[in-house]
Amino acid sequence: MGPLSPVEPGGLSKPRIGIAGIAIESSTFSPHVSGDEAFTIRQGDELIGYYRFLAPGTELRDGAEWVPLTHGRSLPGGAVATATYERMKQLIVDGIRAQGPFDGFFFDIHGAMSVVGMVDAEADLAHAVRDALGPDTLVSASMDLHGNVSRELLDEVDLITCYRMAPHEDEQNTKERAVFNLLTRLRSSDGTDPSARRPYKAWLQVPVLLPGEKTSTRLEPARSIYAEIPGIEALPGVVDAAIWVGYAWADEPRCQAAVVVTGDDPELIRHEVERLGRLYWDARADFVFVADALPLTESLDAALAPGAPRPFVISDSGDNPTAGGAGDVSWTLGRLLERPELANGTATAIHASIFDADAVRIAREAGVGHTVSLEVGGRVDAGPSGPIAIAGDVFSITDGDPDAGTQVVVRSGGVHAIITERRKPFHHIADFTMLGLDPQATDILVVKIGYLEPELYELAAGWTLALTPGGVDQDLLRLGHHHLVPGVYPFDTTGTPTLEAVVTRRTTT
Repeated sequence: MGPLSPVEPGGLSKPRIGIAGIAIESSTFSPHVSGDEAFTIRQGDELIGYYRFLAPGTELRDGAEWVPLTHGRSLPGGAVATATYERMKQLIVDGIRAQGPFDGFFFDIHGAMSVVGMVDAEADLAHAVRDALGPDTLVSASMDLHGNVSRELLDEVDLITCYRMAPHEDEQNTKERAVFNLLTRLRSSDGTDPSARRPYKAWLQVPVLLPGEKTSTRLEPARSIYAEIPGIEALPGVVDAAIWVGYAWADEPRCQAAVVVTGDDPELIRHEVERLGRLYWDARADFVFVADALPLTESLDAALAPGAPRPFVISDSGDNPTAGGAGDVSWTLGRLLERPELANGTATAIHASIFDADAVRIAREAGVGHTVSLEVGGRVDAGPSGPIAIAGDVFSITDGDPDAGTQVVVRSGGVHAIITERRKPFHHIADFTMLGLDPQATDILVVKIGYLEPELYELAAGWTLALTPGGVDQDLLRLGHHHLVPGVYPFDTTGTPTLEAVVTRRTTT
């Protein structure tokens, strides 16, 4: 993105732009329910300060009058409680009605939010936002590439884009692009017709639904497919191009891949959407896991084999809280405690993590250095094991983490089990060192994650993705989807889609 173009005749030099949205990734296969406690609500200065590209003095900040309303953001989890969603939606709608009208609106969402009792929560939210804004406001949506783009959602927005990297190293860049495109359109000439600022949208759903761990842009074929996007974006007559992988752990008709290209040349964007859609469909069987995907026993065998590289990272993928897992499935920890090499301390392992407030309280009351006997995990998602027994010494107690609350480490043989008061992902080296643990010095690091975030990716001398149970099980076929549309691969391998794009543009009053 370069500097903003000059304001054209009839363009808006200082448009008034609202900001709001809700962002969560929700597994409908997890028994966890995301209530009020799951969300961080940002409003006013705290909300606008969340976006680095809108810092005071930046071109984008100075290019508009920004009105930050309400944004709710949560760690991925289970479906959102209906009352929680309705409260957040009402805050947004009330803010629009109280502080509008707006020339533009930055709609910051994830795209894979499920709400108890709904089948397309983002479309419901977008409809409520559009109804409050009125038909004339230009709306630009920013999304995660693991979101879903239904026709109902598409019809309520004017511009829409998503991340181009998995892992999501371009999150802020994507939001900046959504804002840049919005301002660019608002600064353009309206040609005496405000709808002229609205680009055409070419949209195509591709009936493929794969887990993120098979669609990382670090690897082929996703790397090459996503590499097509900048060239398309640079074509005259194109505003933006985006590919959504979709969200595999929700059972809703909208869940599948999607492609959207926006621009002013309807035939060009139709062609490019259909070309990208065909590339994705043709590669459907070529997507592979980011690492060797093995049952946990085989992952441990590899990690404990003579001469195995150290540290050896194992992704405990089925209960990954950053994909929507509950975060308290205890099955993997139980298998670690049973492994003789780890039980007798011949080898060492760190397990991150299980959230269990009662277990944390008991360990905290015992104190560092004291022995505890705990029943851990399996309170929310009992999975195949329910709570598991662990007896060991309290290695450390750490208070004050904004996500986890109090964290304790219990050492049993060679296993250091991290137990947290609240759900927390472990993506950074500092997540471990703050607990007195050195992930570089352990033999095995077991983390509830899928593909490794950058710091863990750099750390791993060896790595397997363990096919473990939970609400985000990588074996999609054993989860039991019942509400996908017919023909979605790999659930249905018999059909061949037509892959014809829909080209549309909103009109004003």
